[in-house]
Amino acid sequence: MKLTPRRRRRIIRVAGYVVFVLAILAVVFAADWGSLSEAFFRLDIARSMFPEAITVALRNTIIYTLLAFAFGLTLGLVLALMRLSSILPYRWFATAYIELFRGLPALLVLFMVGYGVPLAFPDREIPGGVYGSVTVGLGLTAAAYMAETIRAGIQAVPKGQFEAARTLGMSHSRAMVSIVLPQAFRIVIPPLTNEIILLTKDTSLVYVLGVTASTIELTKFAGDTLNTRVNPTPLVVAGLLYLVITLPLSQVVRALERRAGKEK
Repeated sequence: MKLTPRRRRRIIRVAGYVVFVLAILAVVFAADWGSLSEAFFRLDIARSMFPEAITVALRNTIIYTLLAFAFGLTLGLVLALMRLSSILPYRWFATAYIELFRGLPALLVLFMVGYGVPLAFPDREIPGGVYGSVTVGLGLTAAAYMAETIRAGIQAVPKGQFEAARTLGMSHSRAMVSIVLPQAFRIVIPPLTNEIILLTKDTSLVYVLGVTASTIELTKFAGDTLNTRVNPTPLVVAGLLYLVITLPLSQVVRALERRAGKEK
């Protein structure tokens, strides 16, 4: 009996599901769950991390993320407008900045901001201590990516919108602020939300600045607990707390993308 293409696709799909389930079951039954539980899921160690894991470490992680995002978004918008400027030095500077900071590791930027700036300007310091250094260090790198995202959003707005605003007598800056940028930000909200997720994970690099008990973030907090208890359970707890932040944001991104798709 000759199978129709539709029936063949259905059989292949079912076979794929069966293979996937069998592979999962093989891993589940082959794993030594006793050893895994003892190594990674010690409830007594997990309990000892609270409430500081939330009231200090998670709180600081969220604060670092929001501060760096606000700084990066502001600087990224300026850089995006400079990239689109008719003034050549502005375009050259923005292009050089974006290429430089997209190529440098965030860890290196944080290190240079935390230790290089005080050496270069001994009589000055970044306001806010560690919070200020993290804001600037992570924000400088994030701004390079956000600038390109915002630039793409601006260029995605039909030129007729800007030309119509100019025809109505609006100045260049007024048309950009009132007409173009609101539409551009509607387009780029999903990728900007993704940037928040990336920044959340980048806060794990803050340890390079030498954080204290009051400025510690999740990864450093988990690492210190691991060294004290000699067990990797704290890393699992930290991973779960990162998911508490990133999973809802991922759902927001998907919802925004679906909404944008329906509006097209």
